[in-house]
Amino acid sequence: MNYFAQLLKEWRYAIENEARITHRPPLLLTAAVYYSADFLVYGDRRSYPAAAIKNYMDWVNVMCYDYHGSWNTSATGAHAALFDPNTNLSSIYGLKSWIRAGVPGNKIVMGLPLYGKSWKLKDPKLHGVGAPAVGVGPGDDGVLLYSEVVEFNKKNDATIAYDVNTVSTYSYVGSLWVGYDDALSTTVKVGFAQALGLRGYFFWAISYDTEWKVTAQASRAWIQD
Repeated sequence: MNYFAQLLKEWRYAIENEARITHRPPLLLTAAVYYSADFLVYGDRRSYPAAAIKNYMDWVNVMCYDYHGSWNTSATGAHAALFDPNTNLSSIYGLKSWIRAGVPGNKIVMGLPLYGKSWKLKDPKLHGVGAPAVGVGPGDDGVLLYSEVVEFNKKNDATIAYDVNTVSTYSYVGSLWVGYDDALSTTVKVGFAQALGLRGYFFWAISYDTEWKVTAQASRAWIQD
């Protein structure tokens, strides 16, 4: 991470130098980063160089997703949970960790997923977030683009539910379960991003939407608030 801080410093110097030579606006310096400013790697605690990010970068895109997936098939999960009552695997924890580290909100952009994660339920009668599972569900290694989730729900007449505790949506039919974000959960998350004073939000990826259902609603929510 010390080398990363030095790299950011050198990049910023190069960008400003180029702007002076060319008389053009300086290039933007951004990065996609982990959901939390500090984390464990092979048992060692690491932290992003918050001071260097604050001083040399225009903003960071915080990837607030992939908290759960095919690497854990024993239970369903909200893979982009805004809150998690049991662990630190949540967007609110991650975003606040960046602010605590010293990166100002106007240099933080919240990442939102336009895809879902699927599981096979152990018992179809138990279908909430965290319900026992026995494997991945439909999709590529248990991943469905949002457009595919909409198609899955319609084709199978799936039951759609909203989980208040994690601010996420899920659908299920029989033993198949899909967790994702829709227009409602995304709108709530956009509101929290504004409440934290963040620079904005981004989607991974905008092409996964269906008829701009989620992305257009997010834009309206940000403008209205």
